[in-house]
Amino acid sequence: MRVDFAPENMPTRDFYQLLTSVVVPRPIAWVSTLTADGETANLAPHSFFTVSCVDPPIVQFTSVGRKDSLRNVEETGEFVVNLTPEPLFTEINATATDFPRHEGEFDAVGIAREPSLRVRPPRVADSPAALECTLHATLRLGDSTVVFGRVVHAVVSEDALVDGRPDIRLLRPLARLGGNEWSTIGEVRDLARPRYQDRPRD
Repeated sequence: MRVDFAPENMPTRDFYQLLTSVVVPRPIAWVSTLTADGETANLAPHSFFTVSCVDPPIVQFTSVGRKDSLRNVEETGEFVVNLTPEPLFTEINATATDFPRHEGEFDAVGIAREPSLRVRPPRVADSPAALECTLHATLRLGDSTVVFGRVVHAVVSEDALVDGRPDIRLLRPLARLGGNEWSTIGEVRDLARPRYQDRPRD
């Protein structure tokens, strides 16, 4: 037996909670931006995040409502996606607080920063990987805006690489689940994608 949920018959918040409990786990874009005057560096986690395109390399995150990250990206055309590592769990959660726009989360939470190479917003110094992006486009969908960023530079900590590739066990990324739940990578399984020509024949 299944339980039916009709979005048109439910409060938006209730259906949002259902969606975020079903679409799991969700990777987190820890987005760093600068205000237009360059005075304030903002940092916020966005759990609606994925790769949009490989050639050219484009990633996307969604701002639900008009968040500081969105305003800053619209005004400056730049942002950085920092990976959210397990050791920074408390700090990542703290940057989700609705700080005033003029109060930067780097300073308020005490997060070390480092300069980016190709864009002005700083990177999180203790994040093992970061994607420096320029704004490609935005798409307004209801109460949200999808931000597409072209990746112009990527960095990965040397100690998170194995044979030249980022290793999930060393990156230790966090992901969002439903409600206040988060997840770690847990068990990692390795299974090659089957080829059609290798399928057994009758």
